[in-house]
Amino acid sequence: MPVFTTNDRRRRLLRALVAAPALAGLSNLLPAYARPARAARVGPGGASDVAIDLHIRRERVAIAGGHARAITLNGTTPGPLIELYEGQNARLRVHNHLDEPSSIHWHGILLPFQMDGVPGVAFPGIPPGESFEAAFPVRQAGTYWYHSHSGFQEQKGQTGPLVIHPAGGQREPADRDYVLVLNDWTFEHPDRIFDKLKKMPDYYNFKQRTVGDFVDDVATAGLSATLRDRLAWNQMRMSPRDIADVTAQTYHHLINGLDAAGNWTGLFTPGQRIRLRVINASSMTYYNVRLPGLAMTVVAADGKDVEPVEIDEFQIGVAETFDVIVTPTRDRAYTIMAESMDRSGYVRATLAPRCVNPPHCSRVAAIG
Repeated sequence: MPVFTTNDRRRRLLRALVAAPALAGLSNLLPAYARPARAARVGPGGASDVAIDLHIRRERVAIAGGHARAITLNGTTPGPLIELYEGQNARLRVHNHLDEPSSIHWHGILLPFQMDGVPGVAFPGIPPGESFEAAFPVRQAGTYWYHSHSGFQEQKGQTGPLVIHPAGGQREPADRDYVLVLNDWTFEHPDRIFDKLKKMPDYYNFKQRTVGDFVDDVATAGLSATLRDRLAWNQMRMSPRDIADVTAQTYHHLINGLDAAGNWTGLFTPGQRIRLRVINASSMTYYNVRLPGLAMTVVAADGKDVEPVEIDEFQIGVAETFDVIVTPTRDRAYTIMAESMDRSGYVRATLAPRCVNPPHCSRVAAIG
């Protein structure tokens, strides 16, 4: 049952009168991998105003081979793909069905500071059972995302992708357009993870240096240099091998809510240009992303177009986004590999000319 503020109730009659054309935007509320091939969209020449409702709930979901109580947005984690167009007036309405305060921060979006969604800075937060509306003119384009700024709700699944299409069309057009949301998921409660890290920052790092490493270093650099190196690290109270605070010992890595076994798949026809919008919506993990056998051309970073540059691999930090173009010419499948920076874990997805697992295949998403 939706929760409405007082101002919302005053507008419900008006909304009812315009509900029919608004149905065209309902497909935008599905996750990228669940979108139908001919989903209706509000685009250039369509409605100048768009209203989208996000419902925050705590629900039991299947994830990473198990079941967990996640914080979902409209029933999914990550949340639904929000698509806007430059020049529209957006109304993003967030309804908190939790028994605790919540929030949504629109990461990288230009809007009045009161609507930015950071509790204690921009606004007081959304109390249980209440709603909040961010209303603003869309003055930019690119790949962005949204997430909670309340407690550890982001780590429990409260993230989602947001794509804004440019008014004049893409500078680098593509035949297909896919959103890839990277997440790190844990079945361990985030409060417990935080407590462990406060007491021992390398708690989850099992790749510690050993006596054998000391002997090897002495043989290579000498005893004095090795001792100075060890003392320097001890004075900093750091481990040179503590690359990631939280490793795959507790993290499960996801693309669009699926782990490697789930194998999210984006379909293509050989010769098509494919835009991949990669969003690192994880809490802790830096990823190295590559497509073995297929070159990538970076065309945008953090929502802004850049001069195209061809690469084989890129590293994406927490909260960053990269748009890359790939053009598979062969009638074969390609693996999208996202490996954690410390090499303790990974997640993979697939680009393929045919679908072998229909529930997890996507033909289209975020087409401009």
